[in-house]
Amino acid sequence: MIKIHLKNSKDEIVEYYYKGERLVRLTAASENMAVLAWKEHAFQEGDYFEVELENEGNYFVVKMDETLPPTFMYIPSSTWRFPILFTEEKRLASPEYLFMAKNHSVYVRKAYDFEISQYKNLAYNPHDQEQASGAYPHASANVETRGESVFFAKNTIDGGYASLGHGKYPFQSWGINQQADAALTIDFGRKVKINRCHLVLRADFPHDSYWTQATLVFDDGSESLSLVKSSEVQSFNLTEHVTQKVVLKDLIKHEDDSPFPALIQFECFGWEG
Repeated sequence: MIKIHLKNSKDEIVEYYYKGERLVRLTAASENMAVLAWKEHAFQEGDYFEVELENEGNYFVVKMDETLPPTFMYIPSSTWRFPILFTEEKRLASPEYLFMAKNHSVYVRKAYDFEISQYKNLAYNPHDQEQASGAYPHASANVETRGESVFFAKNTIDGGYASLGHGKYPFQSWGINQQADAALTIDFGRKVKINRCHLVLRADFPHDSYWTQATLVFDDGSESLSLVKSSEVQSFNLTEHVTQKVVLKDLIKHEDDSPFPALIQFECFGWEG
């Protein structure tokens, strides 16, 4: 059984009167796909989704807002919490209408076998959160420029490719605040096999600089990458690695005048381990 509840700041399931007449309780449950839909009620500050996944396996496809694409996720715990972002600063890395509608349809379903087994970008997760939530993949870093959402690590796995600007959506990136030992980690939550990666560097030149070299560290070894000044996807075929995480580190900046290299997107392709 999959259950979705919209809860308020008091941890109560949200209820409201549709057109002032019919009481609507915002909870849904089903065996393979739970769909929670409602009209004429906006999110309130402190609201969050609580998803119950007892005895339902670990692989799911989720869609928690109209602005978010369906996302394949690995969720090993029996409960997953997904907060509604209200603070303006936290919303700057997302489309401006994220969570702003009054009519909503969200769902969580079991992933199909072919979705689990197919070759795919294992790092992709536009539902990732600033802090670890028990859902994977999850991106984190040892530095994020000024702690601002437009420079969070999670921006590198959201599926965005716009690289010719910087700052708020659609140019959200991972910013390193000029820190020489900056490192970004993608945690897959389980063992996976990876044999290819893609990087998109931020390319708002001349404001930006770029990295000429980087290192990928896996559980079973590491690989060096040579990077170029480009706004395009840079692709790298790798030795197959079996790993639970990958770390992007040892970033060597080009010797230009700008102190601002940054990363737009980080993709890791492979299969379940």
